[in-house]
Amino acid sequence: MPDEETLEEGVLNPVKPEIQDPLLQSLLADTPLVETPIVPEPAPLEIPLPAQTVDCIVIGTGAGGAPLLARLAMAGLKVVALEAGPWHDPKKDFATDEKAQEFLFWNDERLSAGHDPVAFGKNNSGTGVGGSTLHYTAYTPRPQPEDLHLHRDFGVGQDWPFGYEELEPYFEELEQFLGISGPTPYPWGPARRKGYPLAPLPLNGAAQLMQRGCEALGIQTSPAANAALSARYYQEGVGWREACTNRGFCQAGCSTGAKASMDVTFLPLAAAHGADIRPNCYVTEIERDSTGKITGVIYQQNGQEQRLRCRHLFLCAGAVETPRLLLLNELALSSGHVGRNFMAHPGVQVFGTFAEEVRPFKGIPGSLISQDTFRPKDADFAGGYLLQSIGIMPVTFAGQVARGRKLWGGALRQYMQQYNHIAGINILGDCLPHADNFLELAEEKDARGLPKPRLHFTNHDNEIRMSAHAEKLMRQIWEAAGATDIWAFPRSAHVIGTARMGLSGDDAVVDANGKAFDVPNLYICDNSVFPSALSVNPALTIMALALRTADKFLENQK
Repeated sequence: MPDEETLEEGVLNPVKPEIQDPLLQSLLADTPLVETPIVPEPAPLEIPLPAQTVDCIVIGTGAGGAPLLARLAMAGLKVVALEAGPWHDPKKDFATDEKAQEFLFWNDERLSAGHDPVAFGKNNSGTGVGGSTLHYTAYTPRPQPEDLHLHRDFGVGQDWPFGYEELEPYFEELEQFLGISGPTPYPWGPARRKGYPLAPLPLNGAAQLMQRGCEALGIQTSPAANAALSARYYQEGVGWREACTNRGFCQAGCSTGAKASMDVTFLPLAAAHGADIRPNCYVTEIERDSTGKITGVIYQQNGQEQRLRCRHLFLCAGAVETPRLLLLNELALSSGHVGRNFMAHPGVQVFGTFAEEVRPFKGIPGSLISQDTFRPKDADFAGGYLLQSIGIMPVTFAGQVARGRKLWGGALRQYMQQYNHIAGINILGDCLPHADNFLELAEEKDARGLPKPRLHFTNHDNEIRMSAHAEKLMRQIWEAAGATDIWAFPRSAHVIGTARMGLSGDDAVVDANGKAFDVPNLYICDNSVFPSALSVNPALTIMALALRTADKFLENQK
């Protein structure tokens, strides 16, 4: 029978498995067991002081760390970047396969709490040289000027310590440097001195259907701005990058270099100007002298502890790892706001089934945008949101169907047979900071023996009202476009605001230039410093902040 065990043909005397246990060997041999003397483990060697001190250490190589690193290196400073993950070779490592590419996400366990626990991993952080930009979807709209003064407009939330005009030149610089594809002129916001350098990417199936539904309702739409090349583009300091092939698996890593992730843009530029980029370096300790000034860091690289001394430290590890490092090292805590003010973008998605073939895995995922909902006239909430079409991969979508519609087994398989005829829209909306949304260190330890981060999150009235307003509108769009079987999947996107900037150390961790109020040579530059969530994807704003932080630092050094 096929299930029966049989001896391998031609083997007369099958090999008996070797017994490894010494006690069992002794009993079977009827011989006394000779005890092996216990040799005490040697005491750990002290990590030697490095021979040199670098000007700046940058922790993290994503949207915050990479542009800053390049700017500092181009100014002639001796800079070292420490990245927790490895270098990847896009041509060899980035497959068109969701499951195979999960190594790009930050897969260390993070603990979620609160009424609406946030899912971590692929949605908001990454590991590897390039950080989360390796798997971001390249959606790069600018925030609106009003995004930066929510409190002034509505009396809730927190305003930024500077205005839109401070970031505008950096938005323009980034759009030209990265080769962003988008519409010129852009329909919303202030007039721009320069248009996007490349024409928009083609609209995918979901975008075409969303466009049809919005037209029927009188909602203005536009091809979205994406940091992916619609044509071959020459990158200053890098060389030629090839155009997007519209394969759609941006979250699996771009194998052609068309997507403007940091590993093919700012990091090569930084390396060309002498920056030292070190992969597989996980920082555990930040060292200080008796005055409180940072003197260096201790990090684990390939299982070995290393020490690196510095004059200035730039923490760009994201809105989870940045406050975690600060709490672990009891650093910059005088304001009491490290880990506080945790925000997550409302990101409810609405799906519908169409007679037309959609193939939602094809094309740039965020293909169409509308910012007509930036400040809705009929809103019963503060702030606003944008609408965007969704390109979604099959495994990701199946997981959402299982959670959102509670389908499993045969019912799930039956629904997923419609995958190529399903299209989605989602929002990205502002989120208010609340006292009960925060990050803390848990008692549970990770594999390195460090406390895991635990994040508490609950949607409050403003987020609930915004999501309800958006869901109703998106259902109307799909009905107008001819969809059937319309359903919503509630979710949150991006983690923001756990070490915010402000005008005073009483209620903020860093000042308007990213400098810590109570540590003289510490700077923070990532989405943790956002005072408000903004009603757009954070990547472009993080990069703009990075360039601004570097320029302010260099001005101060002069």
